[in-house]
Amino acid sequence: MKKTVPFHIGIIMDGNGRWAEMRGLPRFEGHKRGVERVMEIVEASVKFGVNVLSLYAFSLENWLRPKEEIEVIMRLLERTLKGEFLNFVEQGIRFKVIGNRNRLSPHILAAIEELERVTEGNDILTLQCALSYSGRDEIVRAVRRLFALSVPLESVTEESFSRFLDTAGIADPDLIIRTSGELRLSNFMIWQAAYTEFYFTDTLWPDFTKEELFEAIQEFRTRDRRFGKIERGVLAQ
Repeated sequence: MKKTVPFHIGIIMDGNGRWAEMRGLPRFEGHKRGVERVMEIVEASVKFGVNVLSLYAFSLENWLRPKEEIEVIMRLLERTLKGEFLNFVEQGIRFKVIGNRNRLSPHILAAIEELERVTEGNDILTLQCALSYSGRDEIVRAVRRLFALSVPLESVTEESFSRFLDTAGIADPDLIIRTSGELRLSNFMIWQAAYTEFYFTDTLWPDFTKEELFEAIQEFRTRDRRFGKIERGVLAQ
């Protein structure tokens, strides 16, 4: 199966709050269940032969949510970073964070940087976490890097510009999955998703299982990806 799965899968994990509210639970219970689901999907991705898994964990716009909810999410994040430390190392998972780190607390930043450092050489799966992330913000920060280095504008190409993005060195996503029934990217990898295939599901993230991940991969395998080109047979007709 490894030859037929997407090399890089991105997931917009949506629906934690709604999952909790539908069950009469506080929203933080949905976030807790969502974290548990992350670990199952990471393990399934390794099993299915995915090389890169990018998870949209917390957008730049999410900082506008109620302070109490943000605090819960950040506590869960820190606990997960520290709790899964050995698991990532032992399973050969490389951990990487993309996004604007300026608003993250020093202790969360320290946990992220330590996990990135100790897993840097791992090559079974790259787990890329989009945290405090916005696709537009990523592009703006890339432009600022260009100016800071005085890169001649005439030398800038799509390929060279990509090296200034947070995802430098990581292949663009082949498939992006969005849960909860919403049909939009919500500012996720808007540069990288130019030719990405999409899979939308009404399933809320806490209910998204490895079986549905497999279904999404199977659906991807039926797609005809031409990247704007026309098949030779079509030209001959």
